[in-house]
Amino acid sequence: MQSHTQRSFISLLALGVLFVVAQGCASQSLADQYRVISYRIIESTLEENDGYQKMQELCDGIGHRLSGSSQLTQAINWAADAMRADGQDNVRIEPVMVPHWVRGNESLLMTKPRVAPVVMLGLGRSVGTPEEGITAEVVVVSDEKELEELGNGAKGKIVLFNNPMPAYDPQRGAGYGTTVRFRSRGATLAAAQGAVACLVRSVTAHSLRSPHTGAMNYGDAKVKIPAAAISTEDAAMLARLQSRGVPIEVTLKMQAKTLEDAQSGNVIGEIRGSERPEEIIVIGGHIDSWDVGQGAHDDGTGCVMAMEAINVLRKLNLRPRRTIRVVLWTNEENGLAGAKQYAADHKAELRNHVAAIESDSGGYKPLGYSFECSDEAKLKIAEKQLRDIAKLLKPMGAGRITVGGSGADVGPMRDAGVVLMGHRVEGKIYFDYHHTHADTLDKVDPQEFSQNIAVMATMAYILADMPNRLGEETSK
Repeated sequence: MQSHTQRSFISLLALGVLFVVAQGCASQSLADQYRVISYRIIESTLEENDGYQKMQELCDGIGHRLSGSSQLTQAINWAADAMRADGQDNVRIEPVMVPHWVRGNESLLMTKPRVAPVVMLGLGRSVGTPEEGITAEVVVVSDEKELEELGNGAKGKIVLFNNPMPAYDPQRGAGYGTTVRFRSRGATLAAAQGAVACLVRSVTAHSLRSPHTGAMNYGDAKVKIPAAAISTEDAAMLARLQSRGVPIEVTLKMQAKTLEDAQSGNVIGEIRGSERPEEIIVIGGHIDSWDVGQGAHDDGTGCVMAMEAINVLRKLNLRPRRTIRVVLWTNEENGLAGAKQYAADHKAELRNHVAAIESDSGGYKPLGYSFECSDEAKLKIAEKQLRDIAKLLKPMGAGRITVGGSGADVGPMRDAGVVLMGHRVEGKIYFDYHHTHADTLDKVDPQEFSQNIAVMATMAYILADMPNRLGEETSK
């Protein structure tokens, strides 16, 4: 059943279609050429699609899907089976070896100035502690400068990086990039100063005492110390205690370990092109997730969005000139092995990858697309074409086209000159749930998710069917 918003959009778009028909489609802009088809795609998607049902099967039926886990293998097989059942072409699983990090049991107990548990999540790739744990004094710093100013003050202690993530800004977006560096390399920085373990304030601007995990990286560091995230509330509490001159002591226990690499795979499914099947538009997300929550927004929505986008087109019997290929990459969260393997496996055909669209920002209200390309000439032409296509998405509020940025999984295709695109959504609350136990299906709004499917299906179809390749001048 359609919502009032969906009905209003369809009515508005229908008026646009009638106007173009009345004008005889004299203009040859992409928006005019594809206005009627885009209306069909969007109307059909908003009327009915299988996206939320697939999300239930993935999130409720399988759950979280960390690289190397049996759940990830189950999810990969599920996705392939689902695309086969939908009748997609060339469905297959392309093998990838992935890191296999296991969390194990873990805990953090404050023993001074009082005894109290501190909620925590070990960071992905972290080493564990001895069986008895690590008991040490905590020293709180806000950034690299404060750590350096400690001198020997961090030696033998547990360093807590208490660096708050800025609040979401409608113009600049989330402040994730400014604070995630402490999660990524805080342990290495702390170890260099003689620390025995590292804690980081969770990378979020809003919390209900929920810790946020994520990947960390030791690089080529010789000394590796355990690293974990704690909630913003607990980080603030420890900072207040230190500011009052109150000694803090904790015991950290982590059974984390890295096993031998495990067999995994990228899931592929296609609508084969009718005239130029060798030319490819890639759409997709990453099938793995962290080992907490259900991986609903990160990145179940991106995967199912792409799967259902081609399902909508198939149901409408819309087969574009070029091939639309769904790729569900494995191991985005802690290694990017799937993205790297895909680029290596398809190196010979990357010159015929016209565009690659990644969705890895959740399934919230769609806003449009960002894009980038290593070929500056192609970039300028693509920008004009994308802005033209985006006119068809404006009634849904998804007509925003911005230069710069795409996604981690499409990144390895950059040097081949592929136009890389990021499916952008409203991100006000995404990082409230990101990498937590709370990333569950109830946070996904079915209507907004359907809008995302409609937007991706429309964009993918036009890119796959337009007379000239994206980034190439229209023939005179």
